[in-house]
Amino acid sequence: MFDPKAIDDIASRLAGAVPPGFNNLKEDMEKSFHTILQSALGKLDVVTREEFEVQKGVLAKTRSKLEALEAQVAEIEKSLQVKVDD
Repeated sequence: MFDPKAIDDIASRLAGAVPPGFNNLKEDMEKSFHTILQSALGKLDVVTREEFEVQKGVLAKTRSKLEALEAQVAEIEKSLQVKVDD
């Protein structure tokens, strides 16, 4: 779901921010950051861009059908009102 390269990049940047006196821990910290990020991002309730685009298309199609049905109902109501008035 998430780009592994992006997670690696973030973990690397975080490890790069470690003060120079802790360089001996840098590799371990980068691995820890990577694991923590992967775990945290994996728990998020998100959809992929592809899933989003599919649902966006379904919604647009549904909206179009709803508008057509609303127009039909308005026409039916109008014709029924004309019959009642006669």
